[in-house]
Amino acid sequence: MTTTSLLIRLAEDDDDFILSLVPRFVDFTLPPWRRRHECVEGIRNDLLRHLEDQPANSYLFVAEDADGIRVGFIHLQRTADFFTGRSNCHISDLAVAPQHEGNGVGQALLAHAEGWAREHHCQLVTLAVFPGNERARALYEATGYAPDLLRLAKSVR
Repeated sequence: MTTTSLLIRLAEDDDDFILSLVPRFVDFTLPPWRRRHECVEGIRNDLLRHLEDQPANSYLFVAEDADGIRVGFIHLQRTADFFTGRSNCHISDLAVAPQHEGNGVGQALLAHAEGWAREHHCQLVTLAVFPGNERARALYEATGYAPDLLRLAKSVR
């Protein structure tokens, strides 16, 4: 599959496909204070809310291959930059179906986000990633993403 053979379109009746990929978001070593089932439930509930309610400034896109097979999705949110107040495009979620990993789907979804951000006059494209998600971090760094703010946490239980 080449990235030119992908169609990236707004999500419509893709809830089951999108929600089926939620476990991908925790398929690596999590920080010790995070519980896998809580993360899965939280991500699933957030995506379901965005799919059902379609809040303003929230956009879900699905990538399909040339045969119409869904291979991944990306969830973009238009946000205001804390420091400048300008518009940013935040990648809230990005997942590739396991059988399509390594075929350029993630790169194509990132390119789509960047094009969308330019079209909507955004200053930055931002995202957050768990430190243990090495595969995603490698993709982001290889496509030019670099740390902006570093969020630290400490369990107090």
